[in-house]
Amino acid sequence: MARKLSPADANHCPCSGGTLDRLIQPAVLAVLAEGPLHGYRIAERIGAMPGYEEERPDLSGIYRILKTMEAHGLVDSDWDISASGPAKKSYRITAEGRICLKRWVTTLERYRANLTRLLKTARKASGR
Repeated sequence: MARKLSPADANHCPCSGGTLDRLIQPAVLAVLAEGPLHGYRIAERIGAMPGYEEERPDLSGIYRILKTMEAHGLVDSDWDISASGPAKKSYRITAEGRICLKRWVTTLERYRANLTRLLKTARKASGR
């Protein structure tokens, strides 16, 4: 059984803004909000997102974060044995994961606003 994030734990979740966790967690959640996928397909979809084209996400890192997210109840998984070839683990976002994704939207909007203000200050200070 997955351990859900308590309100106190949520403050330590990357979606609280304490760490950007290389922005992989919100990307994984956004991809999974469209429907269940295998880890390789998640990495593929993230790699096609704006901002990730130059540096594709590390597949082993994707699997590590999926494991952590599953332990926190943000995603769950099951084995897909329907296709030919080896069984593949399929991941899907949970209700808690959708709540986390909404928190990420707020956090990312805050970061964008702060970065815009910082850029404006830095431009002014640099004489641009």
